[in-house]
Amino acid sequence: MKPALPVTRTPSSGVPAGPPVVLLHGFASSGAEDWPARRWAGPLAEAGRETFVVHLPGHRDGPAVAAVEDVTTGVVLRRLAAAVPAGEVDVVGYSLGARLAWSLAAEEVLPVRRLVLGGLSGMDPFAALDPAALRAAVRTGAAEDPLTAGIAGLVRAGDADSLLRLVEGLGREPFDPAAAVPKVPTLFLAGTADPMAAGIETVAGRLPDARLQHVPGDHQGALASDELRTAVFGFLMD
Repeated sequence: MKPALPVTRTPSSGVPAGPPVVLLHGFASSGAEDWPARRWAGPLAEAGRETFVVHLPGHRDGPAVAAVEDVTTGVVLRRLAAAVPAGEVDVVGYSLGARLAWSLAAEEVLPVRRLVLGGLSGMDPFAALDPAALRAAVRTGAAEDPLTAGIAGLVRAGDADSLLRLVEGLGREPFDPAAAVPKVPTLFLAGTADPMAAGIETVAGRLPDARLQHVPGDHQGALASDELRTAVFGFLMD
């Protein structure tokens, strides 16, 4: 069993008003970038909610990745579940974090009460990549297709070796929204100018208890919007 992923924990500042909130960041980002404490952990603590910002492998504050086998989807989910206390949680994920959050709930790796999925793509970009072509694109800066070029640019900006292994590991167990779906109340959030969220209506329609809300912005702008944060807080506190 691989060790639990590191987390940043912020306890509630008063009487607990609900289960802990687990926050999962996106690819080539970080917990601090996607979930600034002044916007997320701080206000949630004041509302009586403990938070756990999980730091994913290969990313800032997360562990380096030594082998592809250490970061297949199933292994990452188990390491993620081991990072938070046993018991019911609410989970909020964005982009890659939303993909992992979906699987946490759908496969019942954690007992999830409410689920928020932001910036989720209906397809799995990692499964569509050729690992060898991606490595070559990271090394040379040239790629034959836009998807490989885009991912390579993100990889080059971080711990390239770790991120390459993470992409390959997650791609071995692709995200398939048709396979298993969360059965808990779920809020989908998508930017009005976010091409990565194309087809999200179809994905949301697979869930028995889901609502979809669009907020202003592209992929990163939507996450930073006040409208997204307001929607998340309202859903978790409802």
